[in-house]
Amino acid sequence: DAVERDGLRQADPMISNPQLTRLLQATASTLVMVGLWQIASMFFPPYLFPPVPDIVSRTVGILLSWPLLAEVLITAARIFAGLLGAFVLGCMMAVAIGRSPRIESYITPILVFLQGIPALSWVVIAIIWFHGIEFRIFFIMVMTTLPAFTFQILDAFRSMSKDLFEMTMSFRPRRWTLFRVLIVPTIVPGILTAWKVNLGNAARVVVVAELVGATGGVGYELLRQQQLFDMAGAIAWTL
Repeated sequence: DAVERDGLRQADPMISNPQLTRLLQATASTLVMVGLWQIASMFFPPYLFPPVPDIVSRTVGILLSWPLLAEVLITAARIFAGLLGAFVLGCMMAVAIGRSPRIESYITPILVFLQGIPALSWVVIAIIWFHGIEFRIFFIMVMTTLPAFTFQILDAFRSMSKDLFEMTMSFRPRRWTLFRVLIVPTIVPGILTAWKVNLGNAARVVVVAELVGATGGVGYELLRQQQLFDMAGAIAWTL
C-alpha cells in the first residue's frame, strides 16, 4: 500500500499537496458562481443582476477612493473596538467563574439568556437607550459577543490537564511562572478560536447596526445603495 501511494503521489503531484488541491477547488467553484452570475446578467435588468465587470469596477473604486475606503476602515475600527471590549470583559468573567462555583451559578444563567437575544433586538434597545452612535455600536458588539468569549475562554481554561497542573505545582512555581508556562499555552488556542468565531459574527452585527442607526460605515453605504436600487454598489460594499 505504501508503495502504491508513493506511486500515485509521483503520478499526480496534487495528491501530495492537499493545500493546492483545496485552492484549485475553491477557485473553480468561485469561477462557476461568477460565470452563472454573468449569464444571469444577460437575461435580467442591471438592478437585479449587474454584470460582473461593473461589480469589479465599483469594488476597485471603493478601495482606491480615500473617502470611500475610510467608511470601510470606520466599520473595521468599530468591529475591533467592540471585540476588544468584549474580550477583556469575557476574560474577567471567565476567571471569576473558574475560581468560584458560586459566581458561576449566578452569572452563567444571565450569559445564557443574553446569548439567546437576537442582535437586531440589541440594535433597537441601543437606539432607545443611548444617543451617541459609537457607544451604541460598542454596546451592541459587547452584548452580542461577550457570552461567546466568556464560555470559550472558560472551556479552554477547564480543558487544562489536571495531571500536568499538579506536576507543575509540585515545583512550587510563582504565579507569573505558572501563568506563563502552563495557563497561557493552554488557553491561547481557545482564545484564537473565540476570536475567529466572533470576528465573523461581529462583522454581521456591526453592519446591521450601521444600517439601522448610523450615519457612516459599510452598513450606512449599503442603505444608500438600497435606496438607489444600485445592486452593483450593494455587492461592491458587501465584498
